Amino acid sequence: MKTRKALIFLYLLTVVTAVYAKTLTIVVNDTRYQRITGFGAACCDGAMCPYATDTQPVKLLYGPTSKIGLNIMRMEISPNFEGDIIIPEWGNYDSPYDWQGSVPSAKIVKQRGGIVFGTPWSPPGEYKTNGSASGGNTEDANAVRAELREDCYEKFFPWMNTFLKYMKSKGVAVDAVSVQNEPDWWVSYSGCLYTPEQQLKLVKNYAHLLDREKYPNVRLISAEPLGFDPKYSDMLLKDATARDQIDIIAGHIYGHPPLGNLKNAAVLASKYGKEVWMTEHSSTDHIDHLPTWHEQLIFAEELNECMLAGCTGYIYWYMRAHWAFVGTGEQVEIDGKKITIPGNTKNKLLPRAYVMSHFSKHVTGSTRIATKSTIAVSTEAAIETSAYIKGDSIIVMAIDTTATAYDLKLKLPYKVQSGTHLLSTGNETANLCQTSPISLDEPTQEVIVSMPARSLNTYIFMMAPTGIIDVKNKMDVKGDDNLYDLSGRRMLNGQKKGIYIRNGKKVLY
Repeated sequence: MKTRKALIFLYLLTVVTAVYAKTLTIVVNDTRYQRITGFGAACCDGAMCPYATDTQPVKLLYGPTSKIGLNIMRMEISPNFEGDIIIPEWGNYDSPYDWQGSVPSAKIVKQRGGIVFGTPWSPPGEYKTNGSASGGNTEDANAVRAELREDCYEKFFPWMNTFLKYMKSKGVAVDAVSVQNEPDWWVSYSGCLYTPEQQLKLVKNYAHLLDREKYPNVRLISAEPLGFDPKYSDMLLKDATARDQIDIIAGHIYGHPPLGNLKNAAVLASKYGKEVWMTEHSSTDHIDHLPTWHEQLIFAEELNECMLAGCTGYIYWYMRAHWAFVGTGEQVEIDGKKITIPGNTKNKLLPRAYVMSHFSKHVTGSTRIATKSTIAVSTEAAIETSAYIKGDSIIVMAIDTTATAYDLKLKLPYKVQSGTHLLSTGNETANLCQTSPISLDEPTQEVIVSMPARSLNTYIFMMAPTGIIDVKNKMDVKGDDNLYDLSGRRMLNGQKKGIYIRNGKKVLY
């Protein structure tokens, strides 16, 4: 009798839940923002030792046929000439600290259609005020701040050219180079300080020495401040000469969430058609365990907020670390004892990689479009969404960090005829990237989908033929001076060679 009563209670509970299910409405429209170049990570020292020479991480992470789909790799331009082997005086490295360490990984990334860019932590020590590649920060009150000497400004970009030449000789055509890693952070390791004014002087007066005739496809990235301080990029973009030299503005988000400094910096960048890359951040790097599922969702929100802020490229810190994408198998010392971190199997894909794949596999190459809902967009939001258009697909991302499941009523800008739900609900492999079809009886612009509690969701809808026509018609309006590709995507950040639409006519670039 008790069992029967319990079953009746569960039935009634199910009915009540169905009737009073919480529903959130999200309106997606075709107002277009930035085109997403991609996602990536750094191939540097530390967990990638011996110095970045292990290629297994990039084999697991990069390329459209990989499980994760990364397409941007960051490497260090160490303070060398022609790839000479240098062991810097400020550190004890197990292997040569040089340009050649990242070459094997860079080759694989390029072969798989990816982007490789280099960032200097320091120019050669002989160019600097402290005579060393070290940042120079010590407990000595009289320590000399490491800056690029003004009489060596004219040597900086020719030194960059030697890096491009060396990498090309090894079969790697580098796609971009940055001015400096964290120019506003005085460090004891490899580093160099620039004020926004010093960076402006360097770029405005000497960036023309970057040999773009010999390396026509290389792009110049601004210095990458620690907290994406907009002063660094704004000062470059407000000067016409410097603006012509800079292709990408960049920065990190340590201590500054994406909807703050990054979003502010992206305003001027968008105005002038420049890309915006978040080029380094790591989160929840516990010493003794993998990130919890809640922390993985916080990471997903960070990715989402970077997109909402106007970011076109997101590059995580190390690609291999127990708090990153690929396991190290390392042991850590706690209270004098060495322990192996559970789940941190060497060269095994970690849960954070699958979280990244929601974006890197599906959002890369898309254009972000507008969403409106009852959910307030903020850094503290417990539920976040964003939407994208990619060819004949509409993509909606939804992240729920709460213990409550919701139904999402999606109002889409075009009719869709089918869909796929990609769902991640926990750190266990079985809970990551589960795929199920979204069945629709007929083409519609309103779809109700489930969003489980504590979940990361990607909803991918295939537009009905009339929707595809509607998209293409948007670029057939005469007087619209925007540039569109043949799939109807507005090009905000330059274009490759090919046929495009402008003012209702085909144009060849």
